[in-house]
Amino acid sequence: MIDTDVLVVGAGPVGLALANLLGVHGQRTMLAEARDELIDYPRGVGLDDESLRAIQTMGLVDEVTRHTVPHHVVRLVNGAGQVLVENDPRTDEFGWPRKHGFVQPMVDRELLAGLDRFPGVEVRFGHRLVGITDHGDHVEARLETADGPRTVRSRYLVGAEGGRSFTRQWMGVEFEGRSPSTRWLVIDVRNDPLGTPNVYLGADPRRPYVSIGLPHAIRRWEFMLFDDEPTELVEEPAFMHRMLADHVPDPAALDVIGKRVFTHHGRIASSFRKGRVLIAGDAAHLMPVWLGQGWNSGIRDAMNLAWKLAAVLTGLCGDALLDTYDTERRDHAKAMIDINMTAGAIMKCGPVTSKVRDIVARTLNVVPSVKSYFTELRFKPMPRYDRGVVVDQNELTPGRAALALVQRGIPVVNAPRATSPVGVQFIQPRVNVAGASDVLLDEVLGNWWTIAAWGNNPARLLTAADLDHVRRHRMRLAAFVPEPQREWAEKEYADSPVPVTVVGDAHGRIKKWFDDQPVGVVFLRPDRFVAAACLAQRTSRTLSAVLTAMTARQGATVGEGAAL
Repeated sequence: MIDTDVLVVGAGPVGLALANLLGVHGQRTMLAEARDELIDYPRGVGLDDESLRAIQTMGLVDEVTRHTVPHHVVRLVNGAGQVLVENDPRTDEFGWPRKHGFVQPMVDRELLAGLDRFPGVEVRFGHRLVGITDHGDHVEARLETADGPRTVRSRYLVGAEGGRSFTRQWMGVEFEGRSPSTRWLVIDVRNDPLGTPNVYLGADPRRPYVSIGLPHAIRRWEFMLFDDEPTELVEEPAFMHRMLADHVPDPAALDVIGKRVFTHHGRIASSFRKGRVLIAGDAAHLMPVWLGQGWNSGIRDAMNLAWKLAAVLTGLCGDALLDTYDTERRDHAKAMIDINMTAGAIMKCGPVTSKVRDIVARTLNVVPSVKSYFTELRFKPMPRYDRGVVVDQNELTPGRAALALVQRGIPVVNAPRATSPVGVQFIQPRVNVAGASDVLLDEVLGNWWTIAAWGNNPARLLTAADLDHVRRHRMRLAAFVPEPQREWAEKEYADSPVPVTVVGDAHGRIKKWFDDQPVGVVFLRPDRFVAAACLAQRTSRTLSAVLTAMTARQGATVGEGAAL
């Protein structure tokens, strides 16, 4: 007897997010946590636009955003307080500001409360995972509880229980990377004694520090500890006061929430899957805190994995689809670890090196293109999947997607960009539809697959057999049109054999996206990444390739997907 479809181990942010997303997709889920309650001390402090888009998919934006500060600006300053680099991105291509400050315990509680909406999702605190057996067709998990041992049988198990993951150790995979010996003291206080917003990364050779203004009048400081300073020193009030003397008028008057000492890690598992057991979040990868990507990378894992588990569990796709979770997520997680490690090295420059760094920074800041590279956060590696559930735009090969477009054919030659949009996240502007105005695009398209055409009825680009596959896979068809044409299109496409959602491009942002790309049709995955893109006449063949990519038969030829 199967107790649940997915057993998620660990009620940290990744486990909570994955359970919510599985609930949205209607999957039976059990969330098991070893502790008796959620961790209540502040940890993560940076939430990005991709994560907030995932929270939008969970249906918890209103609950979460009340614990955030949008447009969180980060400034890297030297020992004299001079700004070396300012990071203040003002783009919102995914529907939300690029960076937010947030208080993790409060957000985690909202994610936990969100699980009450789903009758098929249950939460069990005080359940510690101590054993796993993969039987091939299901997983048997042994858990310790206050009432004695318990066995849970599930179709799949996902370990999201943090860096010391029992699940990862059971899998026997390597945890590659390094853990620098540098320790950092974190101090969180109530009633912010500074009252200033935003983030300062103090690359001070005397003692590197971080100062962060957070929601609900919380202030965080982080200070690097030197090798000759034992960890026990942080318990001495005099040491704490010396640490804070240059940062706050009266250190003795602080209302301290808590303090901790931690070491940064840069590690990644050599595989995220073994049979019916998978890992996500810190169990799969650990990264330093400098760019606030530990929390966000875990949410990306959950967003990528949830729809694939749902597709397999509902019989729409085979088990091999889950291999693409490892294929797609591991490379990007590694890239984020590398850039975070580099940022940490810049922070910890010694007196001589820091002088060189400051001179270089001042010189580069006068070059507009270089300055915007940092200001707009363009140094952050954006996820792009070149293997997995993607289709090459040039050859329509399932399972892989080249970045460069072959320069042939008028649409390619005339396109402003010579790169393919396949494998990147699609934009989310505000749009108009029948009965609703100025709504975010995902609210219109829903949380599953979409085939969207610019200025065309996608149903008329597909054969009768294609439309059968569209129905079986519950794909939505959408027509993007200029807002003045919406009323006409709604009438014109009303008799389509498969319903077509007509989306009015109220602000011209969708038109601009298609104008920059040599494509007329996009295939959007449930996680809002572009699985494929093509000209209108190739829609039927491209659908066949997408269906093949969904089976993870990456050596298959175009056309085989039609047998699904």
